[in-house]
Amino acid sequence: MNNKPDPSILTDIVRMPMPYGKYKGTVIKNIPTYYLEWLSIQGFSEDRLGMILSTAFVIKTNGLEYLLKDIR
Repeated sequence: MNNKPDPSILTDIVRMPMPYGKYKGTVIKNIPTYYLEWLSIQGFSEDRLGMILSTAFVIKTNGLEYLLKDIR
């Protein structure tokens, strides 16, 4: 398993649209925290999308949105 941080995850959070579900087509950074929390309870997938969603969840629930401000 790769334990090195992947900075492209942050880029994906601000660019990638959600591929499925209630917020399909919504950029991941714009998905409401309550929905990310619900996904967390369901269990994030073990793939890259799961990593992106779980990172967005951690950022939003810890008030770290400023980390995404200057990323385009």
